[in-house]
Amino acid sequence: MGEGKPFAVQTSRTMVKAWYGQLYIADEQLEGDISGDSEDPPTASVGVIRVTPGLAVLSTGIQSGEVPITVAVADQDPGADLEGYEDIVEIAFESPSGRIELVEWDWDEPKTYGLTPLPTGPGPYRMRFHITGLDRHEGALDHYLQIWPEPSRDPAVLKTTSRNFQYFLHPEAFNPDDYASGSV
Repeated sequence: MGEGKPFAVQTSRTMVKAWYGQLYIADEQLEGDISGDSEDPPTASVGVIRVTPGLAVLSTGIQSGEVPITVAVADQDPGADLEGYEDIVEIAFESPSGRIELVEWDWDEPKTYGLTPLPTGPGPYRMRFHITGLDRHEGALDHYLQIWPEPSRDPAVLKTTSRNFQYFLHPEAFNPDDYASGSV
């Protein structure tokens, strides 16, 4: 968090429909496929979130259905909620326009939820994605995404406690027998 100086944060909370276990944060200038299945590999990934310029794909832990998400846009690092969430990651995000939307992908027409304009306009930002409930088989019970201006740096895992989060981090090491037995 900032060195004791006051900061501004705009928060919105909504229920959105996850399809194929995903939600999206998309820059308003983004064109083309937002499904996260494009031919272009992500520029960065850290388990439950992967990014390309202007797009962040958030994994929800639930295949389809409504999930709660809170999005906080701040003018500086608002600090992680280490006590309130089980799994927390950070990643760099580049916004070409400085305007982003929360997007529910769907076959016909994606539904978008406008978010507060980013505080420094176009440029580099940091995203911190908090999740709780990944080990409850109905999916994650809560999602919290923070966004603030910050120069690009490597992705980071701040906290991990759930078994399913380990799958998102290392799917190549997934052994269904270990998972079924509860030894993971």
